[in-house]
Amino acid sequence: MSVAAHRRVLPEAPARRGWCPGLSRPMPTGDGLLARVHPPLGILTLPQARAVAEGARRFGNGHLDLTARANLQIRGVSEATRAPLARLLEAAGLGDTRADGGPQRLTLTSPLAGHDPAETFDVPALARAIEAAGLAVARLPPKTLVVIEGRAGAEMPDADAYVFCRAPGEVGIAIAAERGFHDLATCTENEAPAAIAALLKAFARSGLRRMRDLSPDACDAMEDAVRLALQAQVPSPVRERDRVRDATSPESAHPSPQPSPAWERGHGGLTSDVAHFFPPAGLTMLAARQSVLTVDAPFGRCTADALDRLVDLAARLGAKEIRLSPARGFVLLLPAAAQADPAALARDFIVAPDDPRRSVAACTGAPACASGSTPTLADAASVAEAFRPFAVDGRAAHVSGCAKGCARPGPADLTLVGRDGLYGAVIGGAPGDEPAMHLPIEAVLERLGRAKTMGLAAAFASDRARTDIGRTRRPA
Repeated sequence: MSVAAHRRVLPEAPARRGWCPGLSRPMPTGDGLLARVHPPLGILTLPQARAVAEGARRFGNGHLDLTARANLQIRGVSEATRAPLARLLEAAGLGDTRADGGPQRLTLTSPLAGHDPAETFDVPALARAIEAAGLAVARLPPKTLVVIEGRAGAEMPDADAYVFCRAPGEVGIAIAAERGFHDLATCTENEAPAAIAALLKAFARSGLRRMRDLSPDACDAMEDAVRLALQAQVPSPVRERDRVRDATSPESAHPSPQPSPAWERGHGGLTSDVAHFFPPAGLTMLAARQSVLTVDAPFGRCTADALDRLVDLAARLGAKEIRLSPARGFVLLLPAAAQADPAALARDFIVAPDDPRRSVAACTGAPACASGSTPTLADAASVAEAFRPFAVDGRAAHVSGCAKGCARPGPADLTLVGRDGLYGAVIGGAPGDEPAMHLPIEAVLERLGRAKTMGLAAAFASDRARTDIGRTRRPA
C-alpha cells in the first residue's frame, strides 16, 4: 500500500562542536565514544550487518549494544575513528537522516511487520510515510517515538504516540498521557501520516521532551491539531462513521488501544500479542511457508564477531535481511523448510525462550560506563541464574549501574541500583526510587536464594541489611 508523503529539506542546523555528518553525535562513556546506528525500520541487509560488524572491529572496541528501540550502538569509538566510521556506515546506507538533533529513527514496528498475516494494514509502508513526515518537523525531541501496530487488539510497547488497528480498515491514533493514554482520532491508513505530522508539529511547539508530560489542556490541543489535519483531507467513510459514533455514544466511540510497556515487565510468560513485538528466542513458525529464528543478545550486548557469525548463518539459510527486536535481539525470517539449528548460536546469543537472562535487564556498568561503580554485566549473569524461579512466572529484574536506569527506566519486580560498589535494592520500583537497603552482590544473591521460599519482598526486608554489609562488603 502506498501512502503519499512529501519530504522537504530542513534548514541547515547550526554547526555543532564535534559534529560528524553521517553519524549520530557519539556519546562519551568509560570505554570511549558510543556511536548510535539507526537501521531504517529496524532492518539490516546482510551487507549492512557486515558493515556494522566491520565498523565495530576497525573503529570501535568490537562490542555492540542492542537497544530497546531496536537500534544498535558501537562502543569504544575514538575522536580519531569517528569520521571513518561515519563514512563506512553512510556508504552502507546507515548514515544519519537529520542533523538538527531530532530523532534519527522515529517509528518502532514489530520485527515481524509486513509478514504477519494478522496485520490489517501495510505497517512498513505506513512507517516509511510517518518517518518521511517526521523529517519535516523541526525541533522534534530526539527520543520521540511512534509505535505502529497493525494487529487488532494487540498490546504495544511504551511510546509517545500510537498508530494502531482499531478495526479492519480503521486506524486509531493515541498519545501517552500522565496516566495511561489520550485517544485522539480514527482515520484511514492513507490519512494517518498527515495527522501524525500535525501531532508532531504541535508537540515540538510544546517544548517538552515526552508526550506523557503534556497537561490535559495540551493533550486537547494535540487532539485539535490532529482533527484539523484530518478535516483538511478528503472526507473518508471511516471518519464519517467515527463522527456519528461520537454523536450517539461517546463512551464507546473509540475502542481503547492497549499500550503496554512490555519491556518493563520482563519477557518470560508474555502474551502472544506482546510476543509479536518480542518474538521468543529460538525457532518458531509464523505462517505455513515461513519460520522465525530469534536470538537475543545477553543483556543487550554482543561482539562484532558474533554478528558476523549470525550473518554467515543467515546467508546459508537463505535470509535476505536481519531484523532487530526491542527485546535486544535479532530476528531472521526463513523459509519454513530451512534447517535452522538455534544451538549453533548458543555461544554468542540466547537461543531458548526460558533462558532467565531474558528476564533481567542490565546496562554496561563499570568499567565501560563512567557512571557505574559495579560490574553490572557480570553481576547480572549471577542474578539471572538466581532469579530463574521468578523468571518462569514472568517476573523481571534490572541490574543498573546507576540511578539513570538506561537499560530499563521503568519499574521491575527487583531493581538493583549500583552505588559506591554496592547495590540499592528496590522491590517493585524503578532505578530512581529510594532503595530499601544497599548490599554487596554476594548478599543480593543470598537473599535471592531465600526469596524462593519467602518471596522477594520478605527476602529484601531491611532487618538484616546492616549485618549483610558488614559480613560481605567488597571494595568498590
